[in-house]
Amino acid sequence: MTSHDSPLARAWRAIREDPLTLAAFGFTAAMFLACAFAEFTAPYDYSSQNLDMALSAPSLSHPFGTDVLGRDILSRILYGGRISFSVGFLATAVAVLIGTTYGMTSGMAGGKIDALMMRFVDAAYSMPFTIFVILLMVAFGRSLWLIFVAIGAVEWLVMARIVRGMTLDIKMKGFSEAAKALGESPTGIMFRHILPNSLGAILVCAALTVPSVMLLESFLSFLGLGVQAPLPSWGTLMKEGAEYMEDAPWTLFFPALFFSLTLLCLNKIGATLSDFER
Repeated sequence: MTSHDSPLARAWRAIREDPLTLAAFGFTAAMFLACAFAEFTAPYDYSSQNLDMALSAPSLSHPFGTDVLGRDILSRILYGGRISFSVGFLATAVAVLIGTTYGMTSGMAGGKIDALMMRFVDAAYSMPFTIFVILLMVAFGRSLWLIFVAIGAVEWLVMARIVRGMTLDIKMKGFSEAAKALGESPTGIMFRHILPNSLGAILVCAALTVPSVMLLESFLSFLGLGVQAPLPSWGTLMKEGAEYMEDAPWTLFFPALFFSLTLLCLNKIGATLSDFER
């Protein structure tokens, strides 16, 4: 690895050098593509009903069986994965934007402003954010876009602390001091020096945030506060499957299996990147 490697190049190097992580990346990429192009990969439409086939066991025509309305579970897993992945990536993007901006601003300000901003972060950690997101859902409705924003708005705290720490460290380096002495503005220092040198840590934190966000979305959907019918997500599929797991265990088993494997793979990728960046 050279000092000229970009964060993405270092991330790819870390992934491909570990066979288990490479396998996890391959599964996640394949799952993401299958869900993103569900119109072509799913054998049926997610809302297509056939009451004559209700709660049918896995078969050649329905490899993962059907639900109580005769809808193909494999198709609903693929369409549901699209929503779960979307929430994971877009809410993480919101968290990265808020956390990076807040952390860099706090670190560059220093002194009493930095202390005040960090005390707000400390206080925010004590808040029951799952309850906060639920209240947002109840107050403003259960829009898919609100889920992106609400979850992202409560997942930025770790990112803010990491970026603030990186900012405090980098701004004391020789090149930052030199830029300051040459009259470069604090904003210029942030975007030309601090942000590029913090991208590796930001990427690692984002990789670990995605599965956390997907888990929170599934929890909300399981409670009936997330994605609304007839749209599926992995959380709603597990909620529906839990109601019939005694008579039709496949309705819960297959959505839970794909959800668990995806989270496991994403966490493995994040852990590998974290170890590599140390």
